[in-house]
Amino acid sequence: MPRYNPAEIEPKWQKYWDSHHTFRTPDLPQGEKLYVLDMFPYPSGSGLHVGHPEGYTATDIVCRYARMQGKTVLHPMGFDAFGLPAEEHAIKTNTPPRVSTEKNIAEFTRQLRMLGFSYDWERTVSTTDVDYFRWTQWIFLVLFDTWYDAEQQRGRPIAELPIPQSVLDEGEASVAAYRDSHRLAYQGDALVNWCPALGTVLANEEVIDGKSERGDHPVQRIPLRQWMLRITSYAERLISDLEGLDWSPGIKKLQSEWIGRSTGAEVDFFLGEDGEFAAWQAGRKLSGFPRDAGSDCLRVYTTRPDTLFGATYMVVAPEHPLVQSITSDAQREEVEAYCKSASFKSDRERTESESRKKTGVFTGAHAINPVNGRPVPIWIADYVLASYGTGAIMAVPAHDQRDFEFAQQFALPIIPVVDPGDAKDVVREQVLAGKSCFGGMGHAVNSGSHDGLSTAELKSQLTEELQAAGAGQEAVNYKLRDWLFSRQRFWGEPFPILHELDAEGQPTGAIRALEPEELPLNLPHLEDYKPHGRPEPPLGKSPDEWLYVERDGKRYRRETNTMPQWAGSCWYYLRFIDPKNQAAFCDPVKEKAWMPVDLYVGGAEHAVLHLLYARFWHKVLFDRGYVSTVEPFQKLVNQGMILGEVEYTGYQLNEQWMGANEVGKNDAGELACLKTKAVVVSVKLEEASVKKKGDAFVLAADESIRVDSRAHKMSKSRGNVVNPDEIVQEYGADSLRLYEMFMGPLEATKPWSMSGVSGVRNFLDRVWRMFVDYRTEEVALIDAIQSVEPTLEQNQMLHRTIASVTQALDSMSYNTAIARLMEFVNFFTKEEVRPRQLMADFVLLLSPLAPHLAEELWELLGHTASLAYEDWPTYDEAMTKSSEIEIPLQVNGKLRSRITVSAECTKAELETLALADARIQELIAGKQIVKTIAVPGRLFNVVVK
Repeated sequence: MPRYNPAEIEPKWQKYWDSHHTFRTPDLPQGEKLYVLDMFPYPSGSGLHVGHPEGYTATDIVCRYARMQGKTVLHPMGFDAFGLPAEEHAIKTNTPPRVSTEKNIAEFTRQLRMLGFSYDWERTVSTTDVDYFRWTQWIFLVLFDTWYDAEQQRGRPIAELPIPQSVLDEGEASVAAYRDSHRLAYQGDALVNWCPALGTVLANEEVIDGKSERGDHPVQRIPLRQWMLRITSYAERLISDLEGLDWSPGIKKLQSEWIGRSTGAEVDFFLGEDGEFAAWQAGRKLSGFPRDAGSDCLRVYTTRPDTLFGATYMVVAPEHPLVQSITSDAQREEVEAYCKSASFKSDRERTESESRKKTGVFTGAHAINPVNGRPVPIWIADYVLASYGTGAIMAVPAHDQRDFEFAQQFALPIIPVVDPGDAKDVVREQVLAGKSCFGGMGHAVNSGSHDGLSTAELKSQLTEELQAAGAGQEAVNYKLRDWLFSRQRFWGEPFPILHELDAEGQPTGAIRALEPEELPLNLPHLEDYKPHGRPEPPLGKSPDEWLYVERDGKRYRRETNTMPQWAGSCWYYLRFIDPKNQAAFCDPVKEKAWMPVDLYVGGAEHAVLHLLYARFWHKVLFDRGYVSTVEPFQKLVNQGMILGEVEYTGYQLNEQWMGANEVGKNDAGELACLKTKAVVVSVKLEEASVKKKGDAFVLAADESIRVDSRAHKMSKSRGNVVNPDEIVQEYGADSLRLYEMFMGPLEATKPWSMSGVSGVRNFLDRVWRMFVDYRTEEVALIDAIQSVEPTLEQNQMLHRTIASVTQALDSMSYNTAIARLMEFVNFFTKEEVRPRQLMADFVLLLSPLAPHLAEELWELLGHTASLAYEDWPTYDEAMTKSSEIEIPLQVNGKLRSRITVSAECTKAELETLALADARIQELIAGKQIVKTIAVPGRLFNVVVK
């Protein structure tokens, strides 16, 4: 018989779609629009693996389904191609980054086309395209030209920034400096993760246990002057605007926690001598709480001002600017050594290692607590970060777990100031004795005249007293820090910024932005773009004709840092709307017609930073009138990870097999026998030697030995990466698409299985045989397909399938849709006559999921054009309800038989028919019927004794 051959069918239809521009999107939507976007990939040299197509297949189904519903669909694809991987590859192979990047893009494009995704390929963009990053640079200039008006809660042009008269009196240079200090894009001294081996700074998320995520190189914290983006100004809006988005609660929670809004108080602890405290206090009472803490006090932020009386010591971060000035000579050597050691630890390592021993060093200095005038010792400890709050804390060990552990470690006083009362899971006597930590609410103790007040009352009262004394004020704080926006690498967008030089060629500190008409600023040609281990960007090696420019009789040096990879991905969704526009980043009419993105699909690993950064840029563009929506992505779906195939592991001790429950890790982290403590050997098992028994896996040769089974993330190092090329070559693209959607819910994490791919291919083979005549040499319709009216049962099957598949596609429950199509095929494979129109409707239902096969069958049914825009089949609700249903029959709660009855069968009728069933009569013969339970449409149960 003519076999189903994807190797012929799939290239044929991909070529057809391409030559007929089947999925070209009009400039403006006609009728209802749907903008569906994938998180675009980084085009690595290794190409796609089978995890990539999961989300792409899901969005492709959405788009194909929507087109058949009459919607105008925008579904583009592009590439996020700047960044470290391409540059590292270039350094190793001595290949210019653009050459390897474009080669990788070509390979990714080939693979994506091979899978039949219905992208409008005419809209493709790459962040490395000069015509693209011209507008990335332009958006940076918008940020540079914007300040945030806290009263109006929006960004405004820098020209509208009110300038204090005192600054105006100082002249033009002071005005320029004042404006620069308020811009959303500004230069600041930042404590950064510097990696000498990679030659660049890294984000906190790119550092694991003090080493770079890429390459495992040592990373050190150093101060560096960097470009920063004032994302913190938008923190409140970034939290509040989440409310109207169709995102999962989990993703919203991640974003909110990353921003980390909290309310409390800022409090100043005096750093002078005890005898000077009264004068300082009096001066503060007159002048009020200053905007900047200055050097005569240590400012802390606390969410629990009610616990001030329990502050027994203070801690500053190793990077705090006052460390040098407050450290005594006797402690200086020890402090400097500790700070240097802390510089090699990442923020994550410093704050998340809950089980590790607390470390710290005394500075030799004290500060005075403003609520009781008592001196408090100041320590340095790496569990406090300079990037959160003020970089200093008042430590209340009785009511904070980390402070409690630190106080125990260094024998520091623990004074309880909150009585927990009858709080659950707390031993009140232990807390009040300073032997246990309590972080909840209660009533004040050991707090002078405030004893007895509730936590809420004392918070409010102490904050008011501190404000009246000029020693504190109510404050809102965020964990979110301003976005460090510089990278000391070559392969990134150049900043459109000039630094003014004096007559000796030294920077004056004045900066100047390029004019929009001077963009794009392209990267220069460099023979040597290798990092040199110092925080000096490779662009500093550029030819003088690129590096130095003159404007208005002044000499300037270009900014030599480049933008981070995040920059290009912050706004690509807007360029897809109008990718060829040379006059603007996006035509405002088109932007208003297409935005927001209706569905955004991608991995949960981008749930925080990419989404947060893109939302920030979008809000700035909204404030400045360049976009029409407050948020860019209305609905967000995160697909789950596809893991490698399940691996089975057994354990041996002296060549004797051991069960997994007999094995654990010893103190050295080795696999050991729990009973004898002897080290055991881990043995990777073949699938053939393992069998399923209940919920566990056991050795096939000895079912008493249980083995471990687990699937790991795909990685080249584990050797479990599956190349989609191999799957398509053997099974076809439709099989790959269908299998990935059939594995389980889209959001779930699932292990790959080659047997599963084979099973889906078998289903597509059955679909093919349901249409194609096996007796002919050429492909022809089987005789069973006839132009006849369907029977009632056939019609009911069709309408139930249409209803189920439609509902499943609406909810993106693709595994359910495929299961319903399988039921349809099972039914009609047995039918001797298959009505032609009914089979055509089935092909349309199949087409979003397996488009190549569906197009081929559609053509076989006599159609000459693509089915891409055919009307989606509709169903009659009445036809989805069968006239007959099967009812399970139980005796004493156990299933014993089944009968088929009318769907309208009443309770009395069901009882009569059930008791007349031969099997039920046999089982209840001679027994007393205690009661009967008849539930129409559900079940029948008879209780006997």
